[in-house]
Amino acid sequence: MNTFEKDSKFVAPTYGRFPVEIVGGKGAILKGSDGKEYIDLGSGIAVNTFGACDSEWVDAVKAQLDKFAHTSNLYYTSPCADLAQMICERTGMKNVFFSNSGAEANECAIKVARRYGALNKGADYYTIVTLEKSFHGRTHTTLAATGQENFHKEFLPLTEGFVHATPNDINSLNEAVKNNKCCGIMIEIVQGEGGVNALDKEFIEEAARLCKENDLVLIIDEVQTGNGRTGKLYAYMHYGIKPDVVSTAKGLAGGLPLGATMLGEKVKDIFEPGLNGSTFGGNPVCCSGAVNVLSRLTDEFLEEVTKKANLIRETLSGAEGIESISGLGLMMGIKTTKEAKEVVNYCIDKGVLVLTAKDKVRLLPPLNIETNELIKALDIIKEACKL
Repeated sequence: MNTFEKDSKFVAPTYGRFPVEIVGGKGAILKGSDGKEYIDLGSGIAVNTFGACDSEWVDAVKAQLDKFAHTSNLYYTSPCADLAQMICERTGMKNVFFSNSGAEANECAIKVARRYGALNKGADYYTIVTLEKSFHGRTHTTLAATGQENFHKEFLPLTEGFVHATPNDINSLNEAVKNNKCCGIMIEIVQGEGGVNALDKEFIEEAARLCKENDLVLIIDEVQTGNGRTGKLYAYMHYGIKPDVVSTAKGLAGGLPLGATMLGEKVKDIFEPGLNGSTFGGNPVCCSGAVNVLSRLTDEFLEEVTKKANLIRETLSGAEGIESISGLGLMMGIKTTKEAKEVVNYCIDKGVLVLTAKDKVRLLPPLNIETNELIKALDIIKEACKL
């Protein structure tokens, strides 16, 4: 059996895969088992920060593998401590809990808010306000936090204690806080799975104000927007707010599974030994990859990310068959006249890998994609969108 046949027979059928088998690659160029080369504008859904087989990242990971791959969190390791220090110094957060994924990072954030509410407001103050069209993960509790009914209906009953306000509707957000015994507000700066929609600045500022006024925990979910994706180290930095909790994952370790939940001054002492844990969280190999990633996300590098984002907007805006462009930085959604899947299939045939989000074509290229590669891919996207 070939890979396609083995996958069909032995892998649980939870994914609608594209008919492409990846066998290698370098940077933004991936190689398929069909012998074709593809320009990758998905980067593993915002995971491969520097694309495939980045030599500096590979060297950092190999160096740790030559020492030891894993030990439990009963012992200290320098990659874990070094990464935590780097994150705190670059964000102003006070400490970090490491896990394996964005869903786990969000689970931790939810635990933080609920423990804070119980300790400071009362045991019945456990409701967290999230938004319609949000996406926070696929565990039972993060599904409940997700404000999309299509993710809920097959897995009821879900964890209680979440209400969903309308994005960019300040009145809806205020009513949700007013009418519930809340411990926190949890938002994405850009709703990725909800259609790559960036929240309004005024709405984000109102969420921060409500948390301060009502002694709530402000959680910013940066699982997809974090680690340079939007042109800032973390997307909340575009708006001058100070979250109490920031969750992230995806691009943090550049291709290895690592989640992080950053705790600010308000909640830095919320945990004590035994209240949370993770077998693989803070794994030294993953943390070594992340130290390499964050060390290279300098202000100068992030300026280049913004320039590439501007290039995409300038190239695609007003092109035939393209109705609008949403998102922030190198996290973009393109509303096309044609169905998004039709555009995706055309692009695959021509050697470009793009994604979808709701009814949009989604672009999440490696942050260091070469300009000539990006221009070539954009030309193909324009071809695909023509009526």
